[in-house]
Amino acid sequence: MTRKLFAEFFGTFWLVFGGCGSAVLAAAYPELGIGFVGVSLAFGLTVLTMAYAVGGISGGHFNPAVSLGLAVGGRFSWGELVPYWAAQVLGAFVASGMLFVIASGAADWSGAGGFASNGFGELSPGGYSMNAVLIAEVLLTAMFLIIILGSTSPRAPAGFAPIAIGLGLTLIHLISIPVSNTSVNPARSTGVAFYAETGAVGQLWLFWVAPLVGAAIGALIWKFLISPDDSLENVGGEGE
Repeated sequence: MTRKLFAEFFGTFWLVFGGCGSAVLAAAYPELGIGFVGVSLAFGLTVLTMAYAVGGISGGHFNPAVSLGLAVGGRFSWGELVPYWAAQVLGAFVASGMLFVIASGAADWSGAGGFASNGFGELSPGGYSMNAVLIAEVLLTAMFLIIILGSTSPRAPAGFAPIAIGLGLTLIHLISIPVSNTSVNPARSTGVAFYAETGAVGQLWLFWVAPLVGAAIGALIWKFLISPDDSLENVGGEGE
């Protein structure tokens, strides 16, 4: 269990440091910024690389919503859910702290600003309403769980799940960065929110509720509508 928790800690650390780091440090770099596409790829690549690196140890969740969805889908032990959540959130906090130290060392540092945090209304990159963000986060997390459960199913080609999951997360970011700055991951949202110089902490509840609800919905759709005979226990699945 200790090895699993360390794997989840480091996997979530890399997801937040790599994904949010690309947004904070490189997205709008003076003239050669990577933009939305680059940030989307960064998030997908963090999951893909860590799923191959430590997925065989912990299942490669790196996301409280993924852990919940896998438990609902019968692929993960409910008894391990809270320890996984703790390791994931701690990894996100440590990554956010390291990112803050690096970002604040820039010669032109003028404050953390939004610090890649998620939000709705005034804190949404595109000014999207709370209802719009809620729907987007629930829908996209549900689809993410279907991708995870499908690509890790015994029916799927072996060894390719991290690629499908990483590309799935990339696509999710390409769709929803303008809407909510893309969460689908409560740990990712929590880690950076406390460094942002906005009201991100006050809106954090939505980025726990919506991904958790969406993950449960996605798992139930897979379990009862798409593959009702897929009842493997404690298989685990790679995810954000």
